[in-house]
Amino acid sequence: MGNEFLDACRGQKTAFTPIWLMRQAGRYQAEYMAIKARYSFMEMCQTPEIATQVTMLPVNQFEVDAAILFADILLILEPLGIGFAFVKDQGPRIERPIREPNDVDRMASSIDVHESMGYVLQAIKMVRSELSGRIPLIGFAGAPFTLASYVIEGGGSKQYLHAKRFMYSDPGAFNVLMTKLTDATIAYLNAQIGAGAQAVQVFDSWVGCLSPSDYEVHVQPHMQRLFANLDKSVPSIHFGTGNPALYPALAAAGGDVVGLDWRVDLGTQRAALDNRPVMGNLDPGYLIAPRNVLEQAAQRVLDSAGGQPGHIFNLGHGIFPEVAPDQVKALVDYVHQASQR
Repeated sequence: MGNEFLDACRGQKTAFTPIWLMRQAGRYQAEYMAIKARYSFMEMCQTPEIATQVTMLPVNQFEVDAAILFADILLILEPLGIGFAFVKDQGPRIERPIREPNDVDRMASSIDVHESMGYVLQAIKMVRSELSGRIPLIGFAGAPFTLASYVIEGGGSKQYLHAKRFMYSDPGAFNVLMTKLTDATIAYLNAQIGAGAQAVQVFDSWVGCLSPSDYEVHVQPHMQRLFANLDKSVPSIHFGTGNPALYPALAAAGGDVVGLDWRVDLGTQRAALDNRPVMGNLDPGYLIAPRNVLEQAAQRVLDSAGGQPGHIFNLGHGIFPEVAPDQVKALVDYVHQASQR
């Protein structure tokens, strides 16, 4: 098996810098869109055979160094009793947002992952079989704050006013909500590891809206408990985006690897985090730039990493639908070749 990704997660030397890309299976691929034309997004996520097929698309196309399971961070909400739907061109919509403290009581206090989300675990087993040891498989989940923001806001948001109003006006109820989400996420990720995931990533995609002090009070204790209770047999990645001031607190909260977005210099930020392994951090916008500009930007990230062990190359966020697949292939090839030299 190609161990570069897992070795890098553990801060060990690798023959080259491993690379995988967030949202590496997605709408920029004609093959993905052909599948999406036949099935709804939920059908794709909840049918292990289709999830496996989609997971494997970028593995076979681009020779990335890790696969990430095709799923969605909101899937965990269904067994918690929070209904949602994906609305065309609008994204996810929560059917009954949690806006009042009493609404938290509607949520289940725990989930049986094998009973309610067995399709995810089956997909993990099928992908592992398809991979045949070529590269590792990453499982993932949404972080409690990002999930809480979705269920409070009712969908996407720019200001997170409902979530912040809830958090500030009734921190006790917000803590109960976060506790339920944390418990479920621990169970979900450990079940993924049990099914065969060889690393797990926690996506805190919306946490950047918080100040460091609010993060430390309302979020960090839950994230510390989450990472402390994960199966330590596989590495974990803690990814947050949107606010570089949070990285010290995210690192303190846990995770073997800290995922960085493009708003920081990777080498400088890593030094500030005591040189722990990091993932990142190319601006995904460079994938729509001319090829030479893309390669120059990738080289700057590699230069910033300084060839030190413990760097996993990735984007600072996911691939845009407008990206040409040959640009993705060019980036993967460039990182492999340039980091070997």
